[in-house]
Amino acid sequence: MKNTLGDLNNHLFMQLERLNDEDLKDEALEMEIKRAKAVTYIASQLIAAGTLALNAQKFISDGLNQNEKLPPMLEANAGGDKT
Repeated sequence: MKNTLGDLNNHLFMQLERLNDEDLKDEALEMEIKRAKAVTYIASQLIAAGTLALNAQKFISDGLNQNEKLPPMLEANAGGDKT
């Protein structure tokens, strides 16, 4: 996997550092705030997707009948090769 939750964490801290730049003024600051909102929104969506995948895996581990299958979008390797 190319991107990990660790990478996401690093991006969020980099964004925080950019927002803390005291030299940012007026338009540059407004642009950075807009970027931070976009990054925050995307990060929230990634975290929600990760939480859903984790909950699906917990559901399987907690005794889902081994003959039953989850919907494809909830499988741990959703979007990956099924082989």
